[in-house]
Amino acid sequence: MCALGLLLQAGSCALVAGEAIRAFCVDFNWGPGGPNGFAPPGLWADANPEEHLVWYAGLGANVIQTFAVSANGYAWYRGGKVPAQPGLRQDFTPRLVQLGHARGMKVMGYFCVAANTRWGKEHPELSYGTPATFHLPLTDAYLDYLAEAVADALQKTKMDGFMVDWLWNPSDEVRKQATGGKWLKAEQELFTQLTGKPFPAGGQPSPEDRLLYEQKATERCWRRIHDTAKRVKPNCIIWLSCHDVRSPHFLNTSVFKEVDWLMDESGTPKALGEVAPRLGPQARPILCLVGWGDRHDARKVLTDPANRIYGIYGFSKPGTNSLPLPIADYLGKPMDSFYGNDRNIAALARWFNAKPFDYFGLAR
Repeated sequence: MCALGLLLQAGSCALVAGEAIRAFCVDFNWGPGGPNGFAPPGLWADANPEEHLVWYAGLGANVIQTFAVSANGYAWYRGGKVPAQPGLRQDFTPRLVQLGHARGMKVMGYFCVAANTRWGKEHPELSYGTPATFHLPLTDAYLDYLAEAVADALQKTKMDGFMVDWLWNPSDEVRKQATGGKWLKAEQELFTQLTGKPFPAGGQPSPEDRLLYEQKATERCWRRIHDTAKRVKPNCIIWLSCHDVRSPHFLNTSVFKEVDWLMDESGTPKALGEVAPRLGPQARPILCLVGWGDRHDARKVLTDPANRIYGIYGFSKPGTNSLPLPIADYLGKPMDSFYGNDRNIAALARWFNAKPFDYFGLAR
């Protein structure tokens, strides 16, 4: 049963009013063997949702971020409009949602906007190849696919909402690698469609026109995601992960005003504070403190009382058994016996379980 019995709607668990977001993701996006740095289709298809639920609960998380569709373009549920991960042993996300709700936890899915290996391979004329970076222009055809995938996943998995990652336009780097810097014909046409200006004969828009194009493309993509999700499940949570919340890319759009949760992926409290006036009253700000090895010092950020206004998030590549180290290891050894990402996970395990950072003993 959901904490205090508060329900957003039937089958959807609510965080208690004022309860801090304690979120984590065992990140199926990344892994060896893929063609571009993303996990190949079917890696971790044998992941056990019961084992994952136990791990998240032991960590002390109240929000599980898992996957609707990962960046390789395959889904983590069966029978949907997007092909499932090959060899998917269980109906992973629907089962994890069911288990998480029984524990009073929220379970969130995931969509990567600017990269999708499967879709890019199937639509080469609409993609700058399939590198593990921003390779998809936000064309009509792609937005139709994305909206259909969002609606389908919300209906099939019963998840509480989803993370929107990589809400960006193609990068100059990917254009240079794929076409020597030229824009795809489809993206040139999209530029004209959105700005009302002919695509420059010289091949490159001015900085001002490019920013206008990117803002309009971002707004249009956001409208499809937001309006589709809220139509299918009005109380679903749309969670934007953003590595640069200060980017002008989001100015003159409705993204920050309408988003339910906004996460600064760089884990920078100062940056979140700067954009706070642009957020809507419903928005909850989140810091990503785990996932980048030694780039963050989670303990240092968490011990600053000024940062208690933020939800906290971390992620980790799966281990060979599809999970990080056992929670008993993280809580049973001193924090300083770990290195890199594991040290930060050990910090979260203590923070999420209301333990002091010098605690080590038996995992509860």
